[in-house]
Amino acid sequence: MQANGQCKRVGVVALLVSNREACADKVNAVISEFGSLVIGRMGVPYRERGVGVISLIVDGTTDELGAMTGRLGAIPGVRIKTLLLTDAA
Repeated sequence: MQANGQCKRVGVVALLVSNREACADKVNAVISEFGSLVIGRMGVPYRERGVGVISLIVDGTTDELGAMTGRLGAIPGVRIKTLLLTDAA
């Protein structure tokens, strides 16, 4: 699929939130703002380590996904990694 001349990609975004109480509202606001890109979400509080782990299944252009991950990664206490897949030929 294409949007704005760019191919849409499916991927996984992994977030490690080190201070859940301080970051949760900001993280949720950004995810909601980019909700049209999010296909699925799973959040797990990892109490033994004092962090929250969130995985997002996403579908969007690299520009759209980059905008979302850039905003999430700018939140203090949030670490993020993204894996984008290409369609199988």
